[in-house]
Amino acid sequence: MDSMALQDRARAMRVDIVKMIAEAGSGHPGGSLSCIDILTALYFGGVMKHDPANPADDMRDRFILAKGHAAPALYAALAHAGYFPQDELMTLRKLGTRLQGHPDCHLVPGVEVSTGSLGQGLSVAAGLACGLRLNSNDARVFTVLGDGECEEGQVWEAAMFAAHQKLGNLIAIVDSNGLQIDGPVQEVVQDGSLADKFKAFGWSVSEVDGHDIPALIEHLSALKQQGGQVPHAVIAHTVKGKGVSFMENQVGWHGKAPNAEQLATALAELQA
Repeated sequence: MDSMALQDRARAMRVDIVKMIAEAGSGHPGGSLSCIDILTALYFGGVMKHDPANPADDMRDRFILAKGHAAPALYAALAHAGYFPQDELMTLRKLGTRLQGHPDCHLVPGVEVSTGSLGQGLSVAAGLACGLRLNSNDARVFTVLGDGECEEGQVWEAAMFAAHQKLGNLIAIVDSNGLQIDGPVQEVVQDGSLADKFKAFGWSVSEVDGHDIPALIEHLSALKQQGGQVPHAVIAHTVKGKGVSFMENQVGWHGKAPNAEQLATALAELQA
């Protein structure tokens, strides 16, 4: 898939995100829109080895959405990849759907782990990476965390464990959009430099534009091939609500559905 096709795919998934949240009447558009280019690189840019026809393939790379409230982004990526029909996206959060507000690994093919309790995703990812290495499996583990999520103490317990275990098969991507539900991250709990923190815990660290899909593909692919004995943290600088002007960098759009008028405006911008 070339760069233009990847951009089109990301735009189509953004359209689905705002439509499904509007249809549900609830959900998290801000953090879903901020991480969708990262998921585009992983699922459609050739970074991750995965097979929608065989989600349980033992040699697949594993992906954990630690910030589980951004489930609409993961559902959009999985549906567009072919894990389940795209028209099912409009059942988000409805009674009887398998597309719950947070991803459920028992219901949705392609979801490795049920997530939603912030701070736990990196621990699960580290455990998976450790298990793969013990089984001499060369697959990689990718996880996407929120920057606000990095206020959770368990994130740093996992970071310490991963470095101690020399998990070079683990790549953590921080969706660094600078906002969380209660306001700007630096005002809620000042976290300083996440890059310096991961370095202090023994990780290799890099920073990228989280909306530059070709750069993400090149960087993540290189880290995947690099392997080694050091876990990798990628600080991906993003914009919360990316792609919809009235949602961008607005705390209020962390967890709120657009009304009919706002949906029409969002779709007009995304489909322009």
